[in-house]
Amino acid sequence: MRADFARAAALYDEAAVLARETGRRMAERLDLVKIVPRRVADIGCATGDGIRELQRRYPQALPLAIDAALPMLAAVRSRSGWLEHLRGRAPRTINADVRALPLAGGSLGLAWSNLMLHWLDDPRPALAELHRALEVGGLLMFAMLGPDTLKELRTAARKVVRSGIHGDGAGGAVKSLLDMHDIGDMLVAAGFADPVMDMEMVTLTYASPRGLLRDQRQLGVRDVLFGRMGWRDWRKVLAAWERVDQRLPASFEIVYGHAWKAAPRAAPDGRAIVHLHR
Repeated sequence: MRADFARAAALYDEAAVLARETGRRMAERLDLVKIVPRRVADIGCATGDGIRELQRRYPQALPLAIDAALPMLAAVRSRSGWLEHLRGRAPRTINADVRALPLAGGSLGLAWSNLMLHWLDDPRPALAELHRALEVGGLLMFAMLGPDTLKELRTAARKVVRSGIHGDGAGGAVKSLLDMHDIGDMLVAAGFADPVMDMEMVTLTYASPRGLLRDQRQLGVRDVLFGRMGWRDWRKVLAAWERVDQRLPASFEIVYGHAWKAAPRAAPDGRAIVHLHR
């Protein structure tokens, strides 16, 4: 999938309507949080909308733009002006996987991730690594896709399956995605405190199936999102996709979450830590 994201960098912004909207809504949630981070990181930064928002909000913080695809990081650098580079205010770009961040433990005040974590087969190693990288009192904020994403295509696939005219793959039209309650449990298991989860549906509409497929290809996610069916089955599913007001609706369940890194209750050797307050 890293190669898909790398190829998508040049056209990513044309199709990133959903990511821009979820990023805007994530930023609104930061209005309710009072933090003064020394370092902020956009994990899976793509072309850099998130890190620019964090720079605007926290101008004194060191901004880190982290992505596994080098062309995405090149796009981030190209958007920083020469004066920003000269003053040392351009985002520091880091080519890394979220499951193995080249950051010291306890070095981040805020980790931000917009529509990236759901692409991992198992987000638990990533959550554990983000917990390691955050300082005590640091905040993790993210958005990811939930299980009702593209429910219209899931419904169309079920119709094709019931009709008995499908191949072997029509039942797996869209990647399986985790429920927000499961993500909340994973945050607690990773050591985070006070996780807050909520969700909303965002619906885009298309004149034809080609529009949705083009957008997902330009985002670099088409194969992983629609990767389990052959083209013959896909033609049947797309034909069964029902229109609403002459348009094809594509709903995306957006799961928002944030959680804090609390002070540890035990030392690495297993001894309990007791915090005394005067």
